[in-house]
Amino acid sequence: MAKSFWLVIKSPDNFQIARERNFDMVGLVAQHRRKVQRMTPGDRVLLYISQERCFGATATVTSPMVEDHAPIWKTEGSSDFPYRIGTKPDIVLNRSQYIDAYQIASRMDFTRRWTPELWYLAFQGSLHLISKFDFTMVEEEMRKQKRGKRPHAKSAQPRHPSRCKLDQMAEEDQGRLVHH
Repeated sequence: MAKSFWLVIKSPDNFQIARERNFDMVGLVAQHRRKVQRMTPGDRVLLYISQERCFGATATVTSPMVEDHAPIWKTEGSSDFPYRIGTKPDIVLNRSQYIDAYQIASRMDFTRRWTPELWYLAFQGSLHLISKFDFTMVEEEMRKQKRGKRPHAKSAQPRHPSRCKLDQMAEEDQGRLVHH
């Protein structure tokens, strides 16, 4: 069976907890039980940091789901992230290397259902199945970051999207020029 590619959305606090644990596991909310049960060893995981709107790591699933309510994660709403899968880190970026989703999301198949200025709505929720193309494209950008090529680095200052469509179009054009 072909491996699957997953997008896991984490709050900055829970991403930091995963980092401190060396990305040995990912905790997911109860509402995604069926999806989490589909995750098998060998599947790949792309970690997206909500609020900061950036990609920070990739990992490989090492063990199937277990249900565990031991306190590890910072609770969000009523969820203590009871469905947990074992993982091993593949690429982990430093904060200054995070891939800025503003620069790359428009190239993803996953965001095509949304209008370009509302791409970030695709990243609502905490677990999504994504295409191999999307996963591979983002992971390749991460590899470039690790090698020192940094066209899509997340700046140290948080960016706020402009509501002006002209500003957004200019940013998108600038992003395309960087890629070619």
